[in-house]
Amino acid sequence: MQLLLIHSDYIEYETKKQTPVAEKIEESLKAGRLEEALTAFMAVESVDEANPEETIEKAVSELEKVATQVKTDRIMLYPYAHLSSDLSSPKVAVKVLKGIETALSGKYEVKRAPFGWYKAFSISCKGHPLSELSRSIRPEGTQKSEGKVEATGAKEEVVSEALKAEGTAKSYWRILTPDGELHEVESFDLTPYPKLQQFVNYEISKSRAVERAPPHVELMRRLEIADYEPGSDSGNMRYYPKGRLIKSLLENYVLDIATDFGAMEVETPIMYDMNHPTLKKYLDRFPARQYSIESDKRQMFLRFAACFGQFLMNHDMTISYRNLPLRMIEMTRYSFRKEQRGELVGLRRLRAFTMPDMHSLCEDMDQAVDQFKKQYDLCIDVLENVGIHIKDYEVAIRFTRDFYESNKELVVNMARTVDKPVLVEMWDTRFFYFVLKFEFNFVDALAKASALSTVQIDVENAERYDISYVNADGKLERPTVLHCSPSGAIERCIYALLEKAAMETEEGKVPMLPVWLSPTQVRIVPISEKHVAFAEEIAQKLDCRVDIDDRDLSIGKKVREAGREWIPYVVVIGDKEVEDNTINVTIRAESEQNKPKKVQITTEELNARIKGEIAGKPYRKLPLSKYLSERPKFV
Repeated sequence: MQLLLIHSDYIEYETKKQTPVAEKIEESLKAGRLEEALTAFMAVESVDEANPEETIEKAVSELEKVATQVKTDRIMLYPYAHLSSDLSSPKVAVKVLKGIETALSGKYEVKRAPFGWYKAFSISCKGHPLSELSRSIRPEGTQKSEGKVEATGAKEEVVSEALKAEGTAKSYWRILTPDGELHEVESFDLTPYPKLQQFVNYEISKSRAVERAPPHVELMRRLEIADYEPGSDSGNMRYYPKGRLIKSLLENYVLDIATDFGAMEVETPIMYDMNHPTLKKYLDRFPARQYSIESDKRQMFLRFAACFGQFLMNHDMTISYRNLPLRMIEMTRYSFRKEQRGELVGLRRLRAFTMPDMHSLCEDMDQAVDQFKKQYDLCIDVLENVGIHIKDYEVAIRFTRDFYESNKELVVNMARTVDKPVLVEMWDTRFFYFVLKFEFNFVDALAKASALSTVQIDVENAERYDISYVNADGKLERPTVLHCSPSGAIERCIYALLEKAAMETEEGKVPMLPVWLSPTQVRIVPISEKHVAFAEEIAQKLDCRVDIDDRDLSIGKKVREAGREWIPYVVVIGDKEVEDNTINVTIRAESEQNKPKKVQITTEELNARIKGEIAGKPYRKLPLSKYLSERPKFV
């Protein structure tokens, strides 16, 4: 069953014409109105035929939960076939709708619009964060046909128990302000925080599908960074030389930072036995869908993180309390998650992605909390240096109620550090392996959010993987484990930078990537062929990625194309520059739309400026020919 739930000022309908499958109704049901109501648009699906009673029970539970959240005792049940393309038979649909109506009656004022009639309706949505929600309900053991993996044997995708729990877990949503106050989402004024409001709506509605391509998709193609690969599965991308360069620089940067933080880099397999007793248990505790394949008559799964390999490695190690906290990191090329097709778009949500995955073994919860604080600050610094600042993302903090009661100061300090309100999700019961986690979430131009950095305190897996260390008394103890991705998926960092640039363009700013990530850092544009030799001299003196536009095009077109490629520094060479031994440089970071910032400086001054901007960051050589006339076009 698909549900679209609207908290409405009013909902009213009027029947117009019956269809061949219309139920017979009394005159009183041909029109109806309900004020201050939860309106439930409903589509009963073919999978519900397997167990209509269970569908009724789950739908009633969901409706009661949302009605409590929005504080209403009136519910309108409205059959709405347009929510699904895989509908049940009319007989089952009417049975389910009537069953839900009966179960809710007595507790609520309930009206049900008739099934199988063309109806006119009007509705007024209240517009608060909980006023528009969507839910999918499935009887146990069923799956929509589109959820199957089209691979050898056409096996069903593996859906973990944690993922199922995530869909049914009862959450309490709050806004935490830097002064330590927890506010009801509905009563907190989000108007001054438009991005937080978009993030709250996104999280609570659980609507992940996109209706159109976000701006970064056009940009990733135009800038020759990445594109869809039609020869592969959805969500598996191709990366052109510029995109591979950007990815490599980001990967090396995060690894360098992690090494400085004390993490040891390791490498582990991408494929594991699904029936391995320890791994099988962990699969059911991780909220993700897996790719499954068959090898030598064994069912395997492709990893969705580096946890499996690192924990199996930890199990075989001899660890002393003197080694703690012990940190290991892997740059997973790739991690695999069988994300749902409607959610896949550009670099935002992929099925194959690169994730820096760091795990820290801590002596006890006190040491884990101390590490959590340090890794929270580490993640802020990593994103800041990538070019994604605190103002660019929203913070979500998720925890169990027990953990919060014992660690309020830790949680409040997270809001104080970013100095803005954050979204909180709290559970009475722990459904997952962690008791605390945070994510930094980037909200894009379509108001969709994507998690970047995250840290989690894991209280299960040391026991599950039989990981232990020798304490000061020579006895074996279980460590507490932290999971950390300092930047989140590398592809998502690129997505966030492109989306941020697109939104800044709408604000009248000039879009660009950070200089250290720009494939070409300086482009030299000779006015004519006779200036190419001097352009080559300049290029030899610059310690950065330089190319030369030697094509037989007008100077205006060359400069415009450099602008469309977001080149940070464009150097135009003509007779005057050759005579004066200076260069005319357009500085993109200081330019405005239709008003470029040009300066006359020496090559040495430009070199010093760029060195300052890329200091402390990884560097790689230009992955393309220095001369544009020798380059192929990828897009």
